[in-house]
Amino acid sequence: MTLTLGMITFDTTDPEPLARWWAAQVDGTIVEENDGWFYVVELPAAPYRMAFQKIDDPTPGKNRVHLDMTTGDLDVEVARLLEAGASEVAQHTMGDFRWATLTDPDGNSFCVSGSH
Repeated sequence: MTLTLGMITFDTTDPEPLARWWAAQVDGTIVEENDGWFYVVELPAAPYRMAFQKIDDPTPGKNRVHLDMTTGDLDVEVARLLEAGASEVAQHTMGDFRWATLTDPDGNSFCVSGSH
């Protein structure tokens, strides 16, 4: 399995104006506005997107910017990453969308989404 960069995600207490600001800076387009809590900006020539995620309070010690990776088989890839030294923070499901939050060996958060 391999990972593909899907998004660079920013944690913020107010995602809409930050998403609009970045979209203007990179000539991007807001393509998703998920009930005001998660905005996605498509970039004109990049194979990945930027996302802006609403959080109540930026947690000390947590990344405010993190990578969102995608894979064909979430369970297999999470197992591989854990064996390689990552740590699992949580598993998430929203409808039919699943993802895992992990940390690298240095404690940096990242997310992996995929099928299965």
